[in-house]
Amino acid sequence: MSISSFKVSITPEKAYDLVKNRENADLVYEEFTKLENGLSTGTLIYEKYYMRTSNRAALVVMIDDFKGNTEVRAVATGSSEGMFFKFDWGAADSFAGSVERILENYIVK
Repeated sequence: MSISSFKVSITPEKAYDLVKNRENADLVYEEFTKLENGLSTGTLIYEKYYMRTSNRAALVVMIDDFKGNTEVRAVATGSSEGMFFKFDWGAADSFAGSVERILENYIVK
């Protein structure tokens, strides 16, 4: 499992659209909600096959502005080879990091 968490300088809706349109994986679920108080949240779930692990990995992307800034969390899981062998040849890091690479121009340090 790999987790990437960061803040961006754009709205949740813009970050959501960028990830949705640029992520190179199979989109299996999407949801974006604008709340009554002007806040919003989005969730994207992807699946991708990695030949190096002979496994499908899942990527969950959560984007919201509940704390005043747009926060992005990407969690990749399911990429290890077996029940006891948790080594995935970097597939989870690569998958979670793909969201950071898509939004790199907007990341707030």
